[in-house]
Amino acid sequence: MNFYAQVYKITKKIPPGKVSTYGQIASLISSPRAAIMVGWALHLTKPQDKVPWQRVINSKGMISTTCLDHPKEQQAFLLRQEKVKVNEIDGNYFIDLTKYLWWPRA
Repeated sequence: MNFYAQVYKITKKIPPGKVSTYGQIASLISSPRAAIMVGWALHLTKPQDKVPWQRVINSKGMISTTCLDHPKEQQAFLLRQEKVKVNEIDGNYFIDLTKYLWWPRA
């Protein structure tokens, strides 16, 4: 299975109301230094792929996408629909990782 397919497979496991980080996904697929590549993989998703890209944020708990297809505001909106509390501070969006971070069961 190629890298992007592995990213999509893990991302699809994140339940509604939870988030993961780019680095966490990279680690889960044995590529701990590939967080940026995880972002690129998610950037390429289309609605028909049914990959919940909005559930992946950076390690600081911040929505950090710069993608025009998936803007920060849209990501915040989608997460709020899933009952994730998203705090906006100076145009940036933050999620409390102590409350919403997902870890798969071993």
